[in-house]
Amino acid sequence: MKRILDLIVVLTAGLLLLLPLVLTALAVRLTSRGPVLYWSDRVGKDNRIFRMPKFRSMRIDTPAVATHLLTNPEQYLTPIGSFLRKSSLDELPQLWSILCGDMSLVGPRPALFNQHDLIKMRTDCGVHALVPGLTGWAQINGRDEVPNEQKVALDHYYLEHASVMLDIRILVLTFVKVLRRDGITH
Repeated sequence: MKRILDLIVVLTAGLLLLLPLVLTALAVRLTSRGPVLYWSDRVGKDNRIFRMPKFRSMRIDTPAVATHLLTNPEQYLTPIGSFLRKSSLDELPQLWSILCGDMSLVGPRPALFNQHDLIKMRTDCGVHALVPGLTGWAQINGRDEVPNEQKVALDHYYLEHASVMLDIRILVLTFVKVLRRDGITH
């Protein structure tokens, strides 16, 4: 049921968001050199690595680490990078990952391949068995501001309580938080 809902929502959203997708791609292309999309290696269900696209908000010389590990992340942002991140427009290409089945609308956010501590903690408590999501329980409870231990506890809560109603609640709260730009640190 969850997969069918993902497909219906993604196909509908893809049509509705076609113009913003094209305009965002054009804006990225015109404001910085390099590709429009940034493909990062992410950890999916059962710790399988997959390639996840985002609109590129950072310069092409940015180290491949989680943004919070950069000394001064702002120095790596493209001219429109901050806007893309705060508006969450950089996340729109992940609709492709949902369509391909690597991600779901709701689940734990996929870790970077080199976030070994987060991957281990998720594996130890069984969260690795979930399909990662565009948004999740941890994202609506702090987003970028949540330390890994708390993030894993929130992901574990989702594992234990996953349901269609909880997914709908998470999607609605995500929409509200994106509009308010809550929990974004850069």
